[in-house]
Amino acid sequence: MKQVGIFYHPLIQAAVATAKEMEEFLAIRGISVWTCSAWESEAAMGHMKGTDLVLSVGGDGTILRTAHAIMPESIPITGINLGRLGFLSELSAAEAKEKLPLLLSGQGWIDERSMLEAELVPAGQATVSSPFYALNDVVVARGAIARLISIEASIDSEILTTYRADGVIVATATGSTGYALVAGGPILHPQAADTVLMPILPHLSLPYSMVLPPSATIRLVVSTTHQATLSVDGHINLPLANGAVIIVRRSARTARFLRIRPRNMFYSSLEQRLKGRNDPGRKG
Repeated sequence: MKQVGIFYHPLIQAAVATAKEMEEFLAIRGISVWTCSAWESEAAMGHMKGTDLVLSVGGDGTILRTAHAIMPESIPITGINLGRLGFLSELSAAEAKEKLPLLLSGQGWIDERSMLEAELVPAGQATVSSPFYALNDVVVARGAIARLISIEASIDSEILTTYRADGVIVATATGSTGYALVAGGPILHPQAADTVLMPILPHLSLPYSMVLPPSATIRLVVSTTHQATLSVDGHINLPLANGAVIIVRRSARTARFLRIRPRNMFYSSLEQRLKGRNDPGRKG
């Protein structure tokens, strides 16, 4: 590898310090390095071409921002976590200097993850927005007012149901261990191409989650007397009015992670990681 980028969480001092250590560690080995706050990813756009690997220093939330920042490039990501290992991170800060040379020498493997593509048709308009991309999930939910909203859900042009709920989650396999899991959804193997559709606290409407095939197109129509919200991976948040339409499908784009741990470690570490995600000391 000749060039490595580093995205870091700017509000966690340990992440800033670790990013600096990684920069020096790589530079000593003759590797060109650039660094950027994951909250100011536009500043890194000119560095993407020619970058062989991106390190994400922080937590899983930082990795989600990193995945968005590098698109449409297919640069692999390696996450360095400052707390317990999350579902997306690969290395702890303590082991980064030991394991990183192995990755740089080509000993790792690529973990390719499905992403979602969401289009928004605002209320009263016919123009479809540019697509939003999600590694974890697309969520349509009530806004600040604590009242249910109605969401008509169709799959491949066939109406499924109208949810009366706090919202609806459309999640990838990666996102199945995030918000969808908290809401009671199933855990999918992270490399599965399926999609999870599920309501958030439904009231007198279909209470079950559904696992849909990769070919499924989901259409959600919002009915509300107050403002609702569209959230993409938790950090792109847009207001929704009555009549807004959101169309979600599996994207042709994927996220790629460079890993060094065994390929089957997902199963053996599942309980540990679930306990880690409930640790109040974890940061993103």
